[in-house]
Amino acid sequence: MSQDNRTAGEHRVVKVREVGPRDGFQNEPETIATRDKIELINALGDAGFKRIEVASFVRPDVVPQLSDGVQVLRGIDLPADVERMVLIPNSRGLENALQVRGLFEAMTLFVSASQSHNKANINRTVEETMEDVKGMGRRVVAEGVKFCAVIATSFGCPYEGKVPMDGVLDLAEQFAEAGATEIGFGDTTGMANPAYVSRFFRAAAERLPGVELTAHFHNTRGQGLANAYAALEAGCDSFESSFGELGGCPVPAGSTGNISTEDLVSMFHEMGIDTGLDLERVIEAARKAQQVLGRKLTSHSIVAGPVRWASAVAN
Repeated sequence: MSQDNRTAGEHRVVKVREVGPRDGFQNEPETIATRDKIELINALGDAGFKRIEVASFVRPDVVPQLSDGVQVLRGIDLPADVERMVLIPNSRGLENALQVRGLFEAMTLFVSASQSHNKANINRTVEETMEDVKGMGRRVVAEGVKFCAVIATSFGCPYEGKVPMDGVLDLAEQFAEAGATEIGFGDTTGMANPAYVSRFFRAAAERLPGVELTAHFHNTRGQGLANAYAALEAGCDSFESSFGELGGCPVPAGSTGNISTEDLVSMFHEMGIDTGLDLERVIEAARKAQQVLGRKLTSHSIVAGPVRWASAVAN
């Protein structure tokens, strides 16, 4: 994240990271065939993404939708410059992941900022989780793997309501001290609003110099793009999203999908901001996902397509 000291007409570049193959697929009611996952991930690689969250080392009985993570990692064929990321839920997951160390470049460890959501999600207190993930983070760094962190419910908790900003940033500082080079702030159930997002990312930049800060918004209440714009204007240049607006949060019910990658990229391109992505190929990948799932997905760009002049402006 850079300070917001741009001059008029400056060429702007943002990073858009794709999380659909993990965050999106895990929330689908049916299990997607391994070959379909591989085809979809390869299509995302062809669209120009430089990082894709591919798999999670969770127990297969807990999240059967991701039980084929190793097969997917072995089967995908991505360009050499694409960073493959995996989510690690606990120490056992870390050990399992390190057994196939050559299949990915980055690991994500996570915690919820609120006690209630953390208990509902992984049945542990925030303090218990942080004690575990700080030790795991140091192990990740020692293994030469990129250590990324995610703080869920950073902008509000469905059980507790407002989550204090200072508490979220305290957790972020603990992750940074343990070696995390990037920290994502998740609007896990879509409770953020643009005014608060702007204040949050300005404060985060002051508290976490040298750490890459990533915005991860959900569109549960239709404010996803507005929140992304607010983060952008506050200086954030790293975003996570999910093609087709896939995903959500398993707890509680009603927490619908992530912000749509194709809608986010379309907005940036129309603003003249470079993402390095081929929007038409991103939309094509989302349409393929729609065919695989056999139902209509909720992003706008799947229906409308790209604004034809936007790519020329962005570049």
